[in-house]
Amino acid sequence: MADDVFKALADPTRRTILDELTEKSGQTLFEICSRLSVKHRLGISRQAVSQHLAVLEGAGLVETRREGRYKFHDLNTAPLRRISERWLAAGASEPEEGTL
Repeated sequence: MADDVFKALADPTRRTILDELTEKSGQTLFEICSRLSVKHRLGISRQAVSQHLAVLEGAGLVETRREGRYKFHDLNTAPLRRISERWLAAGASEPEEGTL
């Protein structure tokens, strides 16, 4: 599961899509494409955005729900939380500044 999350996060366009879903969850494909085009000047096709969303959904970072003929995409941060909890265990000490 963690491999899928890292693969999904490796692409800058997918990270931008996640940023947009963080700002406003529950967007349709049309809304996401519009925001990427207008706000980020990304000229990618609806099909490409749909493929990126499929990767994000496969990693569990995006969940979809249907309402009538509309499909809404919602951000799911649970996979990120599981990864952070894995490495940020309670009681683990932070490295001292300047030791890295």
